[in-house]
Amino acid sequence: MALSLVGCGLFVHREPEEDQAQVAVARARRLLSQQDFDGAAKENQRAITLARNRPPVDEALFQLGLIAATVANPKRDNKAAAGYFNRVIREYPQSPWVDQAKAWVGVLQANDKLAETLEKSKQVDIEIEEKRRQKERP
Repeated sequence: MALSLVGCGLFVHREPEEDQAQVAVARARRLLSQQDFDGAAKENQRAITLARNRPPVDEALFQLGLIAATVANPKRDNKAAAGYFNRVIREYPQSPWVDQAKAWVGVLQANDKLAETLEKSKQVDIEIEEKRRQKERP
C-alpha cells in the first residue's frame, strides 16, 4: 500500500532550500535583464531568506546592488547600492562577486565626488553671477 501511495504522488519532492535559493537568484537575474526591478529585488530577497547566509546570498546581494545602481531604475539609490556591494565585500570576502563589488563601490564613490564638485561649481557660478549683477547696478 505504501508503494502505491508513492506512485500516486502523495509524497511531494521538495527542493533543498539552497536549490530554491539558486532558482530565485536565476529568476532575479532574468527579471533584472527585463528591467523588472521590483520583481528582481523580491526574488533576490527570497534567495537571501532561503540561503541563510550561504551562497547564493553573495550573488543576491550583488544583484540588489546592481538594481539600486541602475540608471533606468526609477527607484535608483546609489547609497543603498554601495551598501549592498559593501556587504558582499565584508561578509563574503571569498565570493567571486567581490572584485566586481569593489569596482562598483569605486564607481559610485567617484560619481558622488563628481556630483559634489558639480554642485559646488553651480554654487560658484551663482555667486559670480550675483557679483556681476551687483557691479552693473548704479
